[in-house]
Amino acid sequence: MPHFTESPSYPVKGFHFMAKPAGPACNLNCRYCFYTEKNALYRGKNNYRMSEEVLETFIRKYISEQPVDEVEFVWQGGEPTLLGVDFYRRVVRLQKQYSQGKHIKNSLQTNGTLLNDGWCKFLKEHNFLVGLSLDGPAQIHDRYRVDHAGKPTFDAVIRGLRLLKKHDVDFNIMACVAKETAYKFLQVYRFFRDEGVRFIQFMPIIERVADAHGKERGFRLASPAVLDREETNTEVTPWSVSPEAYGTFLSGVFDEWVKHDVGSIFVMNFEWALNSWIGNPSPVCVYANQCGRSVVIEHDGDVYACDHCVYPGYKLGNILTDGPLEMIGKSLSSGFGTNKETALPQCCRDCEVLNLCRGGCPKHRFTSSYNGEPGLQYLCVGYKKFFLHIRKYLRVMTQLLENGLPVSHIMKALEGPLVVKLNQ
Repeated sequence: MPHFTESPSYPVKGFHFMAKPAGPACNLNCRYCFYTEKNALYRGKNNYRMSEEVLETFIRKYISEQPVDEVEFVWQGGEPTLLGVDFYRRVVRLQKQYSQGKHIKNSLQTNGTLLNDGWCKFLKEHNFLVGLSLDGPAQIHDRYRVDHAGKPTFDAVIRGLRLLKKHDVDFNIMACVAKETAYKFLQVYRFFRDEGVRFIQFMPIIERVADAHGKERGFRLASPAVLDREETNTEVTPWSVSPEAYGTFLSGVFDEWVKHDVGSIFVMNFEWALNSWIGNPSPVCVYANQCGRSVVIEHDGDVYACDHCVYPGYKLGNILTDGPLEMIGKSLSSGFGTNKETALPQCCRDCEVLNLCRGGCPKHRFTSSYNGEPGLQYLCVGYKKFFLHIRKYLRVMTQLLENGLPVSHIMKALEGPLVVKLNQ
């Protein structure tokens, strides 16, 4: 397992902290969640609440050392709403106190079950962007997203969604794609469209089973594959989506979207693909050349290299004693960020869709290439299927943008001669 060594100040353009103010605490018990088991890091403790000292220090340092004029705070968990709305009122006051003229943005990722009118009024008043975790219609969502009594949660989440709409709170949907979900792509997508959802992100569920060493440490799931050589088990959990099925899922959703909903519904997976096709830097780490500038701060102030790397070997420091830029520097100079690019197997380097995929998330690089080279992304087959499927559409969308036209014109074009061109 790599460890982060001391390093001099590292020049960066900007960096990103994801805050876990309630740590791994959650009022739900989603069967596929990789984060709630992080309570194994805090054995004997059950008070997962960011203290006043940690909160104020984090906000002050994060704003002060951020070398750009816009500072984005992302509050996740566990379940961040467990702390109550007064905690976030304090957040807003501290952000104003230390803003230094910078523009402050907030987003909150939640399961939505604790939202009420008071919460939504606050979120609207202070322009929070809300990410709502919802996997699809009830029979799909409730398969894995249950409470601690094993009861379904769909009704509570959909109530939260409708409260967000009632109060005109900006929100998007994060939908997890598990093994069974992948075969119901039209059912899932049309459900969101019927609910009036305009922004959707699909996230594949892929987790490996922990080996004996991991289980001894209290984890049922394996730590990152390529970066942590201690975990060698390549067995995935029963709920993990298969690569081929995930490619089918994205392709199927894309076919429905590109015919009917371009410009009215925004599927972030498609936005990211078009962005990469055009040649812009990826706004998300999964499809970026390198990673290392997006870190996680836990409720106790400990900072880790990634949301998927909250393990002792990836600890960068603590916000009470270390500076954000210093810790980002450790992340980058350790090789954590550059490994995403330099550790790619040769088949990835030669791949025709490398510019879109960039090898995906290093956490999932636990398979081998056709010639036995390690470090291949588990989703490789699915990614390639999807990106090859949409490539012809991306060309047309790019041409539309180059001619000053909205990409939504592709829907009209698909009704005419362009269909022949696309099929050539």
